[in-house]
Amino acid sequence: LIVSPVLILTGLSFWMFCSSTECKGEEKVTQPPGDVILTQGQTATLKCTFSTTSSDPYLFWYKQEVNSYPKFILTRSRYSADNSPEFVKDRFDAELKDSSVPLKIQDLHVCDSAVYYCALRMGVMWDVLGAPIKSLAAAFCTI
Repeated sequence: LIVSPVLILTGLSFWMFCSSTECKGEEKVTQPPGDVILTQGQTATLKCTFSTTSSDPYLFWYKQEVNSYPKFILTRSRYSADNSPEFVKDRFDAELKDSSVPLKIQDLHVCDSAVYYCALRMGVMWDVLGAPIKSLAAAFCTI
């Protein structure tokens, strides 16, 4: 019997950061709380909704592994769609819609377990919200 490692997508801790001294709540990102249980090989879709007064918002996704700094995955705007070379579009993709930018991770691996952050940029203003993804099994992963 072969059992795939189980991955749990958990919305445990949420935090928001706004660098502007005049943060009035017009700019924000949100990620829904709750758990989603997936196994290796499946596809995960991490939701992120936003509101902004900008006509051309820039949305970003970051991955933070345990004891590491956040790594840039991708950015989406009305006129651009860029991925970090480490996170190829075949596996990590997002489509910017009117008020959402869900991250799709295909063919999940145990090493995809991390905290994923969705971020919104408008000028110097940033809102960041994180939804942790935890794994029941830890393993070294090379893709």
